[in-house]
Formats: sequence, structure tokens, C-alpha cells
Amino acid sequence: MTFRLAAYGVCIEDDRVLLARWVSPHDGATHWTLPGGGVDLYEDPFDAVIREVAEETGLEAVVERLLGVDSRVIPAAERVERTADHQNVGVFYRLRIVGGTLRPEPNGDTAEPQWTPLSEVRSRPRSALVDIGITLALTLPPTGHVPPIPVTGLLRH
Repeated sequence: MTFRLAAYGVCIEDDRVLLARWVSPHDGATHWTLPGGGVDLYEDPFDAVIREVAEETGLEAVVERLLGVDSRVIPAAERVERTADHQNVGVFYRLRIVGGTLRPEPNGDTAEPQWTPLSEVRSRPRSALVDIGITLALTLPPTGHVPPIPVTGLLRH
């Protein structure tokens, strides 16, 4: 089994959420996700989410609050690499944008960041992380945890 600790930013302004179109380096498949990504060795997830948002979107953000944590296992058969099961532990933060200019990630897997109306999110192919992050931001559960999101239809791991 492989393991990844990641930090994701949930930026909601004027009934819009900041999403980024992710492009698989393996097969070119795309879906929408939250800005964020892997926490580097010795890096604090708090710092990682600010760095990742800047890298993927060109925007400067500040953390407003910790929203919660999600842990999911992706079976090897559902992964592009099909090598081993994979556990992703995601730390979700509510962010506020304070500067920068929206742009794609240079030389990265994030092709198109954009502000997306909340009413349009469910009609897009997206990572389950999007639904988890939005649910955490809108409901603020005291446990910082929401039930697992079933991966079907337009939802990806």
C-alpha cells in the first residue's frame, strides 16, 4: 500500500468555489478538484496548502480555519497505475484569497483553475475531495469529519 498526506484549500466566495482542472500525466484524463496537494517531508500541512494554492492557481491565500480530515483507500484496481492500494489522508482548510492573479500551474498537472458557481459543481466530473471539502465548509461539523462520499457517476477518487 502507498500513502499520501495532502492539504486542500476550500475557497468559497459569492456562491462560487475555486476549483482546478486536473490532467492525469498517465492517460490525459481530466476532472475537477480542489487546489492542494501533497505535503512535503518536514512540511506542515498548514504551510503546504498555501504553497499548493499559489503553485496551482497563482493566488495568494490565508488560512481562516481548519475544516476537517478525510481518509480514503483507493483500491489498486481503481487506480491508473494499478500497482497497489493507496491511502490518501486529506487535511481541509477554509481559505480566503488575498492577492495574486488566477492562472494555470506552470509545468504542472493543474491546467485550468476557475471560480465555479456552487450550483454547477454537481454537473462536473470531479474528485470526491470536492464534495467532501464543500460539505465540510458549509456544515462545519464539530468532529471535522463527514461520511464517505460514494464514488460513482461523475465522482472520481
